[in-house]
Amino acid sequence: MSAPDPSRPVAAFPWAEAMAFGFGRLRLAARDFWALTPRELAAAMRAFIGPERAPLDRAGLATLMARFPDRA
Repeated sequence: MSAPDPSRPVAAFPWAEAMAFGFGRLRLAARDFWALTPRELAAAMRAFIGPERAPLDRAGLATLMARFPDRA
């Protein structure tokens, strides 16, 4: 793995979304939320939203269009 490029800005961690998920969806107490590691929180999120999927490519779109044609 290569070193990060210092000229590229780094996105801030999405704390608001992480806390909303931990407190709202998982109903964690603050003590339990702050005790989680980022990997543990990510694993909990995957349990709800499933694994990350690649975006639809041209072939996948063509397949969907063939299966579900527009009807005018």
